Amino acid sequence: MSRTLQSAALCIAAFTVIIITDPAHAVNEAPFKVPDEIDIPSGPEGAAINLGKTLITDTKKRLPNNVGNGLNCSNCHLGAGTVAMAGPFVGLQGVFPEYRNRGGNIDSLQERINDCFVRSMNGKALTWDSTEMNAILMYIHWLSTGVPVGTPVAGRGMGKVDTALMPNAVHGKQVYAEKCAACHGATGAGTPNPAGGYVFPPAWGNASFNVGAGMARTYTAAGFIKHNMPLGQGGSLSDQDAVDVAEFMTHQPRPAFAAAKGDYAKGNKPKDARN
Repeated sequence: MSRTLQSAALCIAAFTVIIITDPAHAVNEAPFKVPDEIDIPSGPEGAAINLGKTLITDTKKRLPNNVGNGLNCSNCHLGAGTVAMAGPFVGLQGVFPEYRNRGGNIDSLQERINDCFVRSMNGKALTWDSTEMNAILMYIHWLSTGVPVGTPVAGRGMGKVDTALMPNAVHGKQVYAEKCAACHGATGAGTPNPAGGYVFPPAWGNASFNVGAGMARTYTAAGFIKHNMPLGQGGSLSDQDAVDVAEFMTHQPRPAFAAAKGDYAKGNKPKDARN
């Protein structure tokens, strides 16, 4: 993809983790539909799309210089970004550039991707016009096939919970032990894969996301947990259980992120922000 075409793509692409659109506005949403991989084109475009997917699912191994923890992008963007209410990429190409409260700026796609690399992956930004960046762009673009520009898709983000609920970390510790520890470990260290990486990712510690990540916020994590965890049993926890275990999990030791002190400098700071 040329630099000119790449710049144009930025105006119609997105890579974001937000709370799902309010049901009251669902009438304006496009249906959630994942394109069939059989329709991936051949040639350079198809190669780039397939590389992009691989980078999402095998991020730590493929981009060791950019990932500072033990995670892959697909640990939060389940199914390589194809699962509703699990950080999907489906249908996001029409919403960026987009204003984001955290930085108080209009973010391009590359900026949003790199924000995840330095926060969720506790690593380093990709080179702006690298093969890897363009491959991720192409993959997200392909996953948005058929969605009208400017139209949000049902299932965007991490799902939602009742943010009026007061979190109880003591109860959350109990929920974690009963529902989460079997996969993520009693100490949050995850389940290592003998072949390298993790079968189930670390929930906290140095191999997990840093305090600047969106998932380090109680209600963002709670939305993800509510709709997706335990794996294969999404929706089995109550909102209160999800909020409580998220409060416990997000406030366990994890990498610091000094730049988080500048988050929400222009206002609209959420009550669960970590700075």
